[in-house]
Amino acid sequence: MPDGSAYFDGGCTCGHVRYRMSSGPLIVHGCHCTWCQRQSGTAFATNAIIESDRVSLLQGDVEEMMIPSPGGKGQLMARCPKCRVTVWSQYYFGGYRKYFKFIRAGTLDDPAAMPPDVHIFTSTKQPWVVLPPEHKVVEEYYVTEETWSPASLERRAALGKVAVRDEE
Repeated sequence: MPDGSAYFDGGCTCGHVRYRMSSGPLIVHGCHCTWCQRQSGTAFATNAIIESDRVSLLQGDVEEMMIPSPGGKGQLMARCPKCRVTVWSQYYFGGYRKYFKFIRAGTLDDPAAMPPDVHIFTSTKQPWVVLPPEHKVVEEYYVTEETWSPASLERRAALGKVAVRDEE
C-alpha cells in the first residue's frame, strides 16, 4: 500500500474530471465478484478505499448514479458526464456510505502505485486469472481486523467517532 503521506492524482479518459487523493488508501481490493466484472467490463475491479474527505475534485464535475448492488443497498457511482468513465463509487460500507470512496485504481495517473492488498470474491474469479501466490486471497470477503493494517484500522476508528450511520 502507498505511503500515507503522499498524494495521488487521477481522472477520467477524456480529461474532464481530475481528482486528488490526499493520502494513501485504507486498503486496495482486487474484487472478482460477478457484479464488478459486469460493471467494469473486465475480469475484476481494483478499488482503493479511502475516506471521502481525502478526495478532492480538482477539475470538472461528476455525475452520480445509484445502481443496484448485491447487498441491496445500492452503489452510488461517480462518472464523468462526458466520457462516462466511473472514477469512484460509494457503497453502503459498514453503514457509512458517504464517508468512504472506492477509487477505481485504473483511473489513477499511476495505477501501478496501488496494487491489490487483498483479492476478494475469488470464488467467482475468471479461471484464467492467475493470482500471485504471495497475495492475500479470500473466496468471499475477509475479517477487517485481520486484514487491514494497524494504521488503516486507526484511521477507520477515528472516522467512526465522527461518522453518522446512513439510514437503513
